Amino acid sequence: MASTIENFYQKTATAAMKDWPRDAVLYQPYEEEQILLAENASCLAVRTYLKMLNLPVALEQRANAEFMSPGGKRTKLPVLRVENFIYAEFDHIVTFLEKNFNKSLSAPLTPEEKDQMRSTNCLVEHLFTTAEQYVSWIDPEVRNTVTKKRNGCVFPFPLNHVQNWRKESAVRRQLRMADYLHEGIDTIMGEVDHLCQDLSSRLGDKRYFFGDSPTELDALVFGHLYSIFTMKLPNNVLALTIHKYSNLNQFCKNIDETYFSVKGK
Repeated sequence: MASTIENFYQKTATAAMKDWPRDAVLYQPYEEEQILLAENASCLAVRTYLKMLNLPVALEQRANAEFMSPGGKRTKLPVLRVENFIYAEFDHIVTFLEKNFNKSLSAPLTPEEKDQMRSTNCLVEHLFTTAEQYVSWIDPEVRNTVTKKRNGCVFPFPLNHVQNWRKESAVRRQLRMADYLHEGIDTIMGEVDHLCQDLSSRLGDKRYFFGDSPTELDALVFGHLYSIFTMKLPNNVLALTIHKYSNLNQFCKNIDETYFSVKGK
């Protein structure tokens, strides 16, 4: 009953929103010291999408960003605060912007193209996130030299070890449910390579996946690929797997220059 009332209030309140507020804030972990590969990809995808829509938002880096859920549980990142409401992760934020502000990059697409885009979004998010989590938490060298240090750096001893154990356990459960926990790295990289082949073929020599204008898919793919390219890890198997697709490399360069360079801002 309480959740029903809360949902009704939220829909009623947001339905009145017409103009993008000036005080919208996007929360994420600290980039230099704390954020992990999969989290960085998700946060960058949302930041890119907001830039593509020309919606200004203040970026705040918080040590407790993943614990900002109103329910007190871990939140999928990033976290967007608009007015008095909080929305988290790429898909939910995209839906919120479309329903409450009529902001969408995929509006010009045909129904068939929209279906194709959504199915590709799901595959990209699932497979790249799985591979990023696997490399970060299952590969022992990356886990012990990078992941645990970054994930635990904002917590005092011995809480840092407790938080690392909790996060690793949660990731292992997710990988087990997806039937990837006991797969070898070669198997997972083979699936990533197959996905990159498909993305490279879809992109071709176009600037974006559906022509001259970006969509949600472009923001999502850029978030994952650029994060993989730029985050330094002792095992760079993911970067090596996608680096051989020259048009995907150029795709990342184009978006970075258009939306994140000083000239493109």
